[in-house]
Amino acid sequence: MMLKIPDVLTQEQIRQCRQALEQADWVDGRTTAGHVAMKAKNNLQLPLDHPVAQQLGDFILGLLSQNPAFISGALPLRILPPRFNRYEGGGDYGYHIDNSIFGVPGTQQRIRTDLSSTLFFSDPDEYDGGELVIQDTYGTHTVKLPAGHMVLYPGASLHRVTPVTRGTRYAAFFWTQSLVREDHRRSLLWELDAAIQSVALSMPDHEAMPQLTGIYHNLIREWSNT
Repeated sequence: MMLKIPDVLTQEQIRQCRQALEQADWVDGRTTAGHVAMKAKNNLQLPLDHPVAQQLGDFILGLLSQNPAFISGALPLRILPPRFNRYEGGGDYGYHIDNSIFGVPGTQQRIRTDLSSTLFFSDPDEYDGGELVIQDTYGTHTVKLPAGHMVLYPGASLHRVTPVTRGTRYAAFFWTQSLVREDHRRSLLWELDAAIQSVALSMPDHEAMPQLTGIYHNLIREWSNT
């Protein structure tokens, strides 16, 4: 399931984040890539221990903890602190699949990358190219969202970023380990939750509401990997 989540950031929050990113010290993105990914990666990235990366990462995690769409779609168990990249001057990232496991910096904890996320800080009219292209069982999807919007998609997907030939594309990217490992089950739970929310708005006192919410939570209990 691929899920687009609008308005994760307000316009003022976007402005503040962009200002911090534009003033930060960037390094070659290949310094954080594995042996295979290094050959496909051509961008800039903030070092993991950069103060701006840590400050903005914590800020984004705080927002996501209160975002109903992200919580319903991802069912997060653990989230790897966000990282930040910058594409310009023809920079791109060829087709690749993200690592299945990442260590959490400064801890002994590891995260399984069930879900990948990209949060955009640049509007589409600020740059040419830079589309996130995702391949899954339903075909090829091209994603280029407004600043402050985010896309969530299975970590096992083959994907790439096309060359940025004008302007600069700023984004955050990170991975989530879900309570429910299997993508098709998360998709069913997302659809069921959306249906429950719709009934709750139109018929909040409907007698089926307790049963529907009970089925939802019992399915999570049945499918949870924890």
